[in-house]
Amino acid sequence: MRAVVLEEFGGPLTLTEIATPDPGPGQVLVRVEASGVNPLDTKIRAGRAAHARTRPPAVLGMDLAGVVERVGPQVTGFAPGQEVFGLTGGVGDLQGSLAEYAAVDARLLARKPAALSMRQAAALPLATITAWEGLVDRAGVRAGHKVLVHGGAGGVGHVAVQLARARGAEVFATGSAGSLAAIGRLGAVPIDYEATAVEDYVAEHTGGEGFDVVFDTVGGQVLDASFAAVRTYTGHVVSALGWGSHSLAPLSFRGATYSGVFTLLPMLTGRGRDHHGDILREAAALADAGALTPLVDPRRFTLGTVAEAHKLVEAGEAAGKIVVDLTG
Repeated sequence: MRAVVLEEFGGPLTLTEIATPDPGPGQVLVRVEASGVNPLDTKIRAGRAAHARTRPPAVLGMDLAGVVERVGPQVTGFAPGQEVFGLTGGVGDLQGSLAEYAAVDARLLARKPAALSMRQAAALPLATITAWEGLVDRAGVRAGHKVLVHGGAGGVGHVAVQLARARGAEVFATGSAGSLAAIGRLGAVPIDYEATAVEDYVAEHTGGEGFDVVFDTVGGQVLDASFAAVRTYTGHVVSALGWGSHSLAPLSFRGATYSGVFTLLPMLTGRGRDHHGDILREAAALADAGALTPLVDPRRFTLGTVAEAHKLVEAGEAAGKIVVDLTG
């Protein structure tokens, strides 16, 4: 089969022929039709993502959508011909989705939402699982909550906005001036973080009380701002990028709580993979109900132009998720 292989960190991505994998016990062989490109993929390629535990030579690509080709022993719930999607590889020793076929753990898969195309489905898994683990698993977002999403037009952020709204929360989201219209279309109250101080938007939108849940998808100084924006006592800050050194004093002075999200953990350890499949089934139901739609960049890429897709993601110039097409 054709696959894009990273031979060494910092080196080029090479389109080559490798053996088509056979599905082992508990695995499904998927004919990949679309592969989502995440910023993490570009960091792995450059050798700047030790936490992903990828060892070249490796096939990158974490998100996929495709069709079940055949199932291995001990697999139930999937059959040849079914359309599926998932966050399935590209880290650790798991083959990624930049290949015509991938043998993946069936626990990491779900049936593709009927309302979405393959390209749209391939744009969802990493972002959706990250948002779900933060908002639902850690913070228990529900009706009555005021939720602030930092980076509301970003890859994880725009999914988080939709997920929080689907759970009945009142949602606010920060972004640059150029992204405020997109945030508004998602149904959140847009906040220009460059023009409005934290204390000002906390006063305006919460009467100075703070937000019940603050979801940070940016990290760095934005996580520090999150600690200053959360509600006293009952507030909960969640971050998908809680790295580096941060003062917890603003959070502690509010008596609030913090949780981190490390979405790759089930893939790297083998523990918790069933939950990823459960999340994607919930997400598929939301998508089919019209409550979850990914933003996908209209530009088209193939296995032969993956390097161009990576450059676009690195430059931060994508208008939505970049997706590589493996068919058509």
